[in-house]
Amino acid sequence: MKILYGVTGEGMGHAVRSRVVLDHLTAQQHDIQVVVSGRAYDYLQARAREAVERSGRGPAVKRIWGYSLVYEDNEVDNFRTLLANVKGAVHGWPENVRAYFDVAGRFAPDVVISDFESWSYLFAKNRGIPVVSVDNIQMVNRCTHAPEIFAGHELDFRLAKAVVKPKVAGAFHYLVTTFFYPPVRKPRTTLHPPILRPEILAARPGDGEHLLVYQTSTSNTSLPEILARCGRECRVYGLRRDLETDVVEGNLRYRPFSEDAFIDDLRTAKGVIASGGFTLMGEAVYFRRPMLAVPLGKQFEQLMNARYLEAEGYGLCAEELTSERLQAFVERLPDFTARLAHYHQDGNRALLARLDDVLAQAAGGGQGPDSVAD
Repeated sequence: MKILYGVTGEGMGHAVRSRVVLDHLTAQQHDIQVVVSGRAYDYLQARAREAVERSGRGPAVKRIWGYSLVYEDNEVDNFRTLLANVKGAVHGWPENVRAYFDVAGRFAPDVVISDFESWSYLFAKNRGIPVVSVDNIQMVNRCTHAPEIFAGHELDFRLAKAVVKPKVAGAFHYLVTTFFYPPVRKPRTTLHPPILRPEILAARPGDGEHLLVYQTSTSNTSLPEILARCGRECRVYGLRRDLETDVVEGNLRYRPFSEDAFIDDLRTAKGVIASGGFTLMGEAVYFRRPMLAVPLGKQFEQLMNARYLEAEGYGLCAEELTSERLQAFVERLPDFTARLAHYHQDGNRALLARLDDVLAQAAGGGQGPDSVAD
């Protein structure tokens, strides 16, 4: 079938998991047009070229404009985000209109898949094409959450639901990736384990004593001092982005980013310290590595992920990283490791099999499971 696949460019996690789904769909001989914004475009374009070189077949990838977030001091800067998106929209919206007519003129999809991406969704709604949602963020709106998950952040929770609910509203089906399983409250919704890239599936957990630290904000100036006081080797990625080789300062080893080195440090880590981003959290849980999650401010979805991580006994949530919270995490590493020993995931089989079924139903004009109104 012909599939239009939309990927949001905000955060690379969407692109990483979409690559896995795209590889699966390409192997099944589907004709795929990807639309993607931000730096995710370069990533998926490169992966598409690799697919063509490997098998002679790959998805077409088209760049569109999409909204982005601006971070400062480990939280979203609302004012700068607004300014950046208003400025970007001046050229972005006309580009998206041209992209619409370009795609509409040469590609007639049977179904649209959206990874929390609006352009493909609106394309589908305008042309009466069924939409399948594949992402983790729909968890905010389509499941029932215990009060302790959003305690103290009730307004943020309501705002997040208000943003998420219309994003891919009225989809044929929602496949939500997750490592925690609250009750589903909406029809046409199924929960599935995190989508894992092949490099993760090929690796095996090992024994190490270091902490893996992944920091996306270079403005977090207090982090090195806190890590230095913990006494353990910390392998730090992202805080110094201009490195070409390792730099060691006491118990801190700053590393330039390398996918192979990062995965090796992740699979052998005693514990992981990072934000509440879902992709790395799902990979850490898969490797059964305890995690201290420090969600970015004004990002409720990350707070939700981090609190569920703690509720499952897989690590701790720290809305503010302090020496005391880090020490508590280190002291409880054996408890978290014991709890994670019970986690099991059979690769990506469950989600991809369900996706195949849903796509067949959607393209065939079926109503799909639980086909009642939201």
